[in-house]
Amino acid sequence: MIISDYFRLTERQEQQFAALDALYRDWNSKINVISRKDIDSLYTHHVLHSLAIANVLSFKPGTTILDVGTGGGFPGIPLAILFPECQFVLVDSIKKKIHVATEVAKALGLENVVCKWERIEEEKCTFDFVVSRGVMPLPDLVKLTRKNIDRHQRNALPNGWLVLKGGDLKDEIRPFHSVIETTPISSMFEEEWFEGKYVIYLPN
Repeated sequence: MIISDYFRLTERQEQQFAALDALYRDWNSKINVISRKDIDSLYTHHVLHSLAIANVLSFKPGTTILDVGTGGGFPGIPLAILFPECQFVLVDSIKKKIHVATEVAKALGLENVVCKWERIEEEKCTFDFVVSRGVMPLPDLVKLTRKNIDRHQRNALPNGWLVLKGGDLKDEIRPFHSVIETTPISSMFEEEWFEGKYVIYLPN
Protein backbone atom coordinates (compact mmCIF):
# COMPACT_ATOMS: atom_id res chain seq x y z
CA MET A 1 0.00 0.00 0.00
CA ILE A 2 1.28 3.44 -0.93
CA ILE A 3 0.92 4.79 2.64
CA SER A 4 3.45 2.32 4.04
CA ASP A 5 5.93 3.45 1.35
CA TYR A 6 6.17 6.78 3.17
CA PHE A 7 5.13 6.15 6.80
CA ARG A 8 6.05 3.55 9.38
CA LEU A 9 2.76 1.97 10.44
CA THR A 10 1.65 -0.42 13.14
CA GLU A 11 -0.32 -3.49 12.12
CA ARG A 12 -3.53 -1.83 13.32
CA GLN A 13 -2.81 1.30 11.30
CA GLU A 14 -2.15 -0.80 8.19
CA GLN A 15 -5.49 -2.54 8.68
CA GLN A 16 -7.30 0.78 9.18
CA PHE A 17 -5.77 2.36 6.08
CA ALA A 18 -6.48 -0.78 4.05
CA ALA A 19 -10.14 -0.65 5.12
CA LEU A 20 -10.64 2.86 3.73
CA ASP A 21 -11.02 1.72 0.12
CA ALA A 22 -14.05 -0.51 0.66
CA LEU A 23 -15.60 1.91 3.16
CA TYR A 24 -15.42 4.93 0.85
CA ARG A 25 -16.51 2.95 -2.21
CA ASP A 26 -19.56 1.74 -0.30
CA TRP A 27 -20.49 5.18 1.04
CA ASN A 28 -19.71 6.87 -2.26
CA SER A 29 -22.26 4.64 -3.97
CA LYS A 30 -24.91 6.11 -1.63
CA ILE A 31 -23.64 9.65 -1.00
CA ASN A 32 -21.22 11.26 -3.42
CA VAL A 33 -18.43 12.56 -1.17
CA ILE A 34 -15.57 11.81 -3.58
CA SER A 35 -15.91 12.41 -7.31
CA ARG A 36 -16.65 9.19 -9.20
CA LYS A 37 -13.50 9.47 -11.32
CA ASP A 38 -11.39 10.11 -8.22
CA ILE A 39 -12.39 7.12 -6.12
CA ASP A 40 -9.81 4.89 -7.86
CA SER A 41 -7.13 7.37 -6.73
CA LEU A 42 -8.37 7.46 -3.12
CA TYR A 43 -5.00 6.64 -1.54
CA THR A 44 -2.99 9.18 -3.54
CA HIS A 45 -5.43 12.04 -4.00
CA HIS A 46 -7.11 11.91 -0.59
CA VAL A 47 -5.31 9.77 2.01
CA LEU A 48 -1.66 10.49 1.19
CA HIS A 49 -2.52 14.11 0.40
CA SER A 50 -4.02 14.45 3.90
CA LEU A 51 -0.92 12.91 5.47
CA ALA A 52 1.36 15.55 3.94
CA ILE A 53 0.48 17.58 7.04
CA ALA A 54 2.27 14.96 9.17
CA ASN A 55 5.50 15.66 7.29
CA VAL A 56 5.39 19.29 8.36
CA LEU A 57 4.53 18.49 11.99
CA SER A 58 4.42 15.19 13.86
CA PHE A 59 1.75 15.91 16.48
CA LYS A 60 2.70 15.10 20.06
CA PRO A 61 0.33 12.86 22.07
CA GLY A 62 -2.50 14.89 23.55
CA THR A 63 -2.57 17.42 20.69
CA THR A 64 -6.05 18.59 19.72
CA ILE A 65 -6.87 19.24 16.06
CA LEU A 66 -9.93 20.83 14.42
CA ASP A 67 -10.63 19.80 10.81
CA VAL A 68 -12.73 22.50 9.13
CA GLY A 69 -14.91 21.53 6.17
CA THR A 70 -13.91 17.89 6.46
CA GLY A 71 -16.34 16.63 3.82
CA GLY A 72 -16.15 12.84 4.02
CA GLY A 73 -13.30 13.01 6.53
CA PHE A 74 -10.23 14.59 4.92
CA PRO A 75 -7.66 15.38 6.17
CA GLY A 76 -8.99 14.43 9.62
CA ILE A 77 -9.53 10.67 9.34
CA PRO A 78 -6.14 9.75 7.81
CA LEU A 79 -4.42 11.98 10.40
CA ALA A 80 -6.44 10.39 13.21
CA ILE A 81 -5.27 6.94 12.10
CA LEU A 82 -1.66 8.11 12.03
CA PHE A 83 -1.89 9.91 15.40
CA PRO A 84 -4.10 7.72 17.63
CA GLU A 85 -3.03 9.56 20.80
CA CYS A 86 -4.28 12.92 19.48
CA GLN A 87 -7.87 14.16 19.53
CA PHE A 88 -9.64 15.24 16.35
CA VAL A 89 -12.88 17.16 15.87
CA LEU A 90 -14.19 17.10 12.29
CA VAL A 91 -16.78 19.70 11.33
CA ASP A 92 -18.81 20.25 8.17
CA SER A 93 -21.94 22.21 7.41
CA ILE A 94 -23.30 19.52 5.05
CA LYS A 95 -25.16 16.87 7.03
CA LYS A 96 -24.78 13.95 4.61
CA LYS A 97 -21.01 14.44 4.40
CA ILE A 98 -20.53 14.50 8.16
CA HIS A 99 -22.69 11.37 8.33
CA VAL A 100 -20.19 9.58 6.07
CA ALA A 101 -17.22 10.79 8.14
CA THR A 102 -18.98 9.64 11.32
CA GLU A 103 -19.70 6.16 9.97
CA VAL A 104 -16.21 5.70 8.53
CA ALA A 105 -14.61 6.70 11.85
CA LYS A 106 -16.94 4.31 13.67
CA ALA A 107 -16.18 1.43 11.30
CA LEU A 108 -12.44 1.98 11.81
CA GLY A 109 -12.81 2.08 15.60
CA LEU A 110 -11.35 5.58 15.80
CA GLU A 111 -12.10 6.60 19.37
CA ASN A 112 -10.07 9.80 18.94
CA VAL A 113 -12.51 11.32 16.41
CA VAL A 114 -15.65 13.39 17.00
CA CYS A 115 -17.68 14.50 13.96
CA LYS A 116 -19.97 17.53 14.17
CA TRP A 117 -22.59 18.82 11.77
CA GLU A 118 -22.20 22.56 12.21
CA ARG A 119 -20.92 25.77 10.70
CA ILE A 120 -17.46 26.67 11.93
CA GLU A 121 -18.86 29.90 13.42
CA GLU A 122 -20.74 27.69 15.91
CA GLU A 123 -17.70 25.80 17.20
CA LYS A 124 -16.67 27.24 20.56
CA CYS A 125 -13.91 24.85 21.72
CA THR A 126 -10.21 25.62 21.38
CA PHE A 127 -7.57 23.43 19.72
CA ASP A 128 -3.83 23.34 19.20
CA PHE A 129 -4.19 23.31 15.42
CA VAL A 130 -6.78 23.93 12.73
CA VAL A 131 -6.38 21.84 9.57
CA SER A 132 -8.31 22.01 6.30
CA ARG A 133 -8.10 21.02 2.67
CA GLY A 134 -8.84 23.91 0.33
CA VAL A 135 -12.16 24.66 2.00
CA MET A 136 -11.96 28.46 1.73
CA PRO A 137 -9.40 31.25 1.17
CA LEU A 138 -6.81 31.34 3.95
CA PRO A 139 -7.69 34.86 5.22
CA ASP A 140 -11.34 33.76 5.64
CA LEU A 141 -10.34 30.56 7.45
CA VAL A 142 -8.06 32.46 9.83
CA LYS A 143 -10.74 35.06 10.56
CA LEU A 144 -13.36 32.41 11.35
CA THR A 145 -11.16 30.10 13.43
CA ARG A 146 -8.76 32.38 15.31
CA LYS A 147 -11.14 32.04 18.28
CA ASN A 148 -10.52 28.28 18.18
CA ILE A 149 -6.72 28.34 18.57
CA ASP A 150 -5.56 27.45 22.08
CA ARG A 151 -2.82 29.51 23.76
CA HIS A 152 -1.12 26.53 25.44
CA GLN A 153 1.83 25.20 23.40
CA ARG A 154 2.84 21.54 23.35
CA ASN A 155 4.34 20.89 19.88
CA ALA A 156 7.57 21.69 18.04
CA LEU A 157 5.74 24.41 16.11
CA PRO A 158 3.59 27.11 17.73
CA ASN A 159 -0.17 26.51 17.56
CA GLY A 160 -1.86 27.68 14.39
CA TRP A 161 -3.09 26.50 10.99
CA LEU A 162 -1.90 23.64 8.75
CA VAL A 163 -3.73 23.87 5.45
CA LEU A 164 -3.55 21.91 2.19
CA LYS A 165 -3.61 24.21 -0.83
CA GLY A 166 -2.81 24.14 -4.53
CA GLY A 167 -2.21 26.49 -7.42
CA ASP A 168 -1.23 30.16 -7.32
CA LEU A 169 -1.27 31.19 -3.67
CA LYS A 170 0.22 34.69 -3.90
CA ASP A 171 -2.98 36.57 -3.10
CA GLU A 172 -4.01 34.21 -0.29
CA ILE A 173 -0.74 34.29 1.56
CA ARG A 174 0.12 37.97 0.97
CA PRO A 175 -1.42 39.13 4.29
CA PHE A 176 0.75 36.62 6.17
CA HIS A 177 3.90 36.53 4.03
CA SER A 178 6.27 37.44 6.87
CA VAL A 179 5.33 34.45 9.06
CA ILE A 180 3.85 31.82 6.74
CA GLU A 181 5.71 28.65 5.73
CA THR A 182 4.89 26.98 2.40
CA THR A 183 6.13 23.41 1.89
CA PRO A 184 5.76 21.76 -1.55
CA ILE A 185 4.19 18.32 -1.21
CA SER A 186 6.21 17.22 -4.24
CA SER A 187 9.27 17.38 -1.95
CA MET A 188 7.66 14.69 0.25
CA PHE A 189 6.03 12.28 -2.20
CA GLU A 190 7.25 11.29 -5.67
CA GLU A 191 3.82 10.96 -7.34
CA GLU A 192 3.43 13.52 -10.14
CA TRP A 193 -0.06 14.49 -8.93
CA PHE A 194 1.46 16.43 -6.02
CA GLU A 195 3.17 18.99 -8.27
CA GLY A 196 1.81 22.46 -7.45
CA LYS A 197 0.33 21.35 -4.12
CA TYR A 198 1.47 22.67 -0.74
CA VAL A 199 1.13 22.47 3.01
CA ILE A 200 0.71 25.96 4.41
CA TYR A 201 1.71 26.51 8.03
CA LEU A 202 0.67 29.72 9.74
CA PRO A 203 1.39 30.29 13.46
CA ASN A 204 -1.27 32.06 15.50
